[in-house]
Amino acid sequence: FKLPSDSFKYLNWCDLEEHDVRGNQLLCPRIREAGPSEEELFFRGEEHTLKKRKQVTEAEKWQKKLQENWENCAELNLSYQDLGDPYQVENLNRILRRLIRVEKLWLVDNSLTDLSAIRLPRCKELNVNKNHFTSFKQLPKIPQIQHLSLSENNIMTLSGISALRHTPLESLTLKRNPCEFQENYRQLVFSSLPNLKTLDGVPQLPEDWSPPKIHFLSKLCTIL
Repeated sequence: FKLPSDSFKYLNWCDLEEHDVRGNQLLCPRIREAGPSEEELFFRGEEHTLKKRKQVTEAEKWQKKLQENWENCAELNLSYQDLGDPYQVENLNRILRRLIRVEKLWLVDNSLTDLSAIRLPRCKELNVNKNHFTSFKQLPKIPQIQHLSLSENNIMTLSGISALRHTPLESLTLKRNPCEFQENYRQLVFSSLPNLKTLDGVPQLPEDWSPPKIHFLSKLCTIL
């Protein structure tokens, strides 16, 4: 049975008529552009969900910009929308560049590969679990970051982690990344990030303070 809201399930809130809800009032807004193709909707028997396309005027574009109001968002969840899809990337980057005051941001499971062109000046907590990052260099610029979660990506090595050295980063999660199996993994991470207190949910241990010391044993050889 179809729900009363079924015909709106592929729309974002800006497409709905006669409301004044702004972006900073929503913690989990749908920002994904469009939905399934017309052909796919037809075979699903969901033609009723199609929204008639109309020419958008400049006034309407400006009104939408004001309604989105991303500049005043402090906490935002944009997870599970497949925003790394090539069709979605331009719109995602447009929104991320407007998040000048966001402090908590979730982008979980979005097939993201590179956000290095993005700067989040006030972000203190960033969750990008279950994406396709392969390097720390692909992360956005996050000078105020305190809590960063990167579980289930494909980060191969710890190269580039030093970019976070001068941030107030206190907790970092790298579970289920290939770099987790690097020799002396915990020691290397803590030595690179002086403010770090917790790695993968485990507080810093005494053996994490510095990389293991290599002891060279001198041997005396007596020639008779």
